Amino acid sequence: MATVLVTGANRGIGLALSEAFIARGDTLIAACRKPSPELIALGCRIEALDVCEPSSIQALVERLSGARLDILVNNAGLMAPDDLDRMDFDAINAQLQVNALGPLRVSAALRGNQGRDSKVVIVTSRMGSLSDNNSGRMYGYRMSKAAVNMVGKGLSRDLAPDGIAVLLLHPGFVRTEMTRGRGNWDAPEAAASMIARINELQLGQSGAFWHADGTQLPW
Repeated sequence: MATVLVTGANRGIGLALSEAFIARGDTLIAACRKPSPELIALGCRIEALDVCEPSSIQALVERLSGARLDILVNNAGLMAPDDLDRMDFDAINAQLQVNALGPLRVSAALRGNQGRDSKVVIVTSRMGSLSDNNSGRMYGYRMSKAAVNMVGKGLSRDLAPDGIAVLLLHPGFVRTEMTRGRGNWDAPEAAASMIARINELQLGQSGAFWHADGTQLPW
């Protein structure tokens, strides 16, 4: 059994991951800005967290003082569609703050709670792949996910001496509120496959970019 912290745990993939971790007997710390009724019903420890607010992150660090985190899942995310005819630079900045800087802030702040054989997971997207972009559009989301891929690669180097492995994980096209119910599979299916990849993660694989189905993705 592991102690797992999931950000953005109140809905979608974060909620499905939370349910799956609890089902297998892990100790879950669910972090989010506002808990949903579904999250509250799980009966797990819930912590307030805004990944864009340093004071919120610091308060979480203080509440977790002395606690060991075996797995940190940076899942909190934001998507705002755009294209060249309707650019919203405030929305682009918001996605960069949540999707790219959020995981960096949280992972750096909670580094002291992790040690040898701990894992840092960043829920990214293949939309952050430069070579896989064949359709354009979605500038803010793509930029934020490309940026967080670089965050994960950097963390994999910096955390390696501490024995901490880093996984950049694309969940697939999942039917959630964020995707407006569109997708190739439901959140519980995606969560099960994501946890399988987390289980397989070894230090020698740290910093790689994977699809939840086990396929390694191109940068």
